[in-house]
Amino acid sequence: MTASRRWAAYTAALTALTTILAGCASGKDEGESTGGDLKAAPDAQAEGRNAGPPPRLLGDGSTSVTGAQPHQPTPRKLQPGEKPPQFVVFSWDGAGEDGNALFSRFREVAKKNDISMTYFLSGIYLLPEKERERYRAPGHDAGASDIGYLRDRNIRSTLRQLRGAWLDGSEIGTHFNGHFCGPEGVDSWSTEDWKKEIGQAKWFVKNWRTTTRWTDEKALPFDYEKELVGGRTPCLEGRKNLLPAAKEMGFRYDSSGNGTQVWPGKEKGLWDVPLQQVPMPGRAFETLSMDYNFLVNQSGTVNGPAAMHDTYEKQMYDGLMRGFRRAYEGNRAPMIVGNHFEQWNDGIYMDAIEDVIEDTCGKKDVRCVSFRQLVDWLDAQDPKTLAKLRTLEVGEKPSGGWQQFLAPGKKRSASAPPSA
Repeated sequence: MTASRRWAAYTAALTALTTILAGCASGKDEGESTGGDLKAAPDAQAEGRNAGPPPRLLGDGSTSVTGAQPHQPTPRKLQPGEKPPQFVVFSWDGAGEDGNALFSRFREVAKKNDISMTYFLSGIYLLPEKERERYRAPGHDAGASDIGYLRDRNIRSTLRQLRGAWLDGSEIGTHFNGHFCGPEGVDSWSTEDWKKEIGQAKWFVKNWRTTTRWTDEKALPFDYEKELVGGRTPCLEGRKNLLPAAKEMGFRYDSSGNGTQVWPGKEKGLWDVPLQQVPMPGRAFETLSMDYNFLVNQSGTVNGPAAMHDTYEKQMYDGLMRGFRRAYEGNRAPMIVGNHFEQWNDGIYMDAIEDVIEDTCGKKDVRCVSFRQLVDWLDAQDPKTLAKLRTLEVGEKPSGGWQQFLAPGKKRSASAPPSA
């Protein structure tokens, strides 16, 4: 199968994600799970670490200003001839806390490994279903959404996890709102449509107290107007018209593309940090670095044969580790990994991701960071240094070693297009 046909087949399969997410997310309920409540203690600990002046409430009191975000690294410019660190970004689409308690689980994984992540929040996960008509997606009826609204108890748990995640040092980005894919979805939206969608995603976060009427939940400890600097579109669609809207509305990066393991550049003023093609062990092609894409190329369903689960888990783990090693031992391009808080195929993708985190983030020179932390570092670098790094192909080691390659005045003809 040609690369173009593989990509066409992939995009068709990815569009089906909307159906899967609708079934998995609709009416998400904690049920008997106490995951959200049991994870309240780390939130209190994080708030203790952030002790200082009382928060300054914003708007209706849903968000606040609490000072600088804790646990943030200080970006440093590479010195001439210095080998770059190996960045890895673990990110989560549609982040919310339901009965699976995966948001709280991976917050604990992050703290255990002393890393940061990016949580792409779907804005309607903070909007009660009884208030659903407040959401008006471009081209759709009021309240329409291709993913389900959360139940009140799950919204409460999500608020607590968002609060704790930010205090842990992680980033709260956006997966926008209704997850519309296909011919009448986000790919058909204009730039003005995207501005409307982004504005609503912000509003639902900044006004959850108005829509829930809850007075017993603490404000989120950040100003979302300043916190929101990037996102990932549903089904990786609609990016062309999103970019100018996102730039105008304060974004600094986008992670909606289909890329390879090379150093990022800018497009339309935003850092382009896409998901990446990584090896699919045992197959003659590569797949995007996301749990869903491995699933599509394995079972094709969220409930594949149980006898294959161990094989699928190992295949994803091995594929991501091969991708990591060829960057770590090669061009040191940042590795971008995307996931969903879902128990597809009995949770094997969650287990694989946790193992990848354990086996990569503690290695020498490896920094597992949020997208915001990555682009802070990129912004701190000499543009000439980044231009040199972008000439390295996937897995390519610099000829003569890093010291010679990044020595002052060292030139190399670019083999990749310059950034916009």
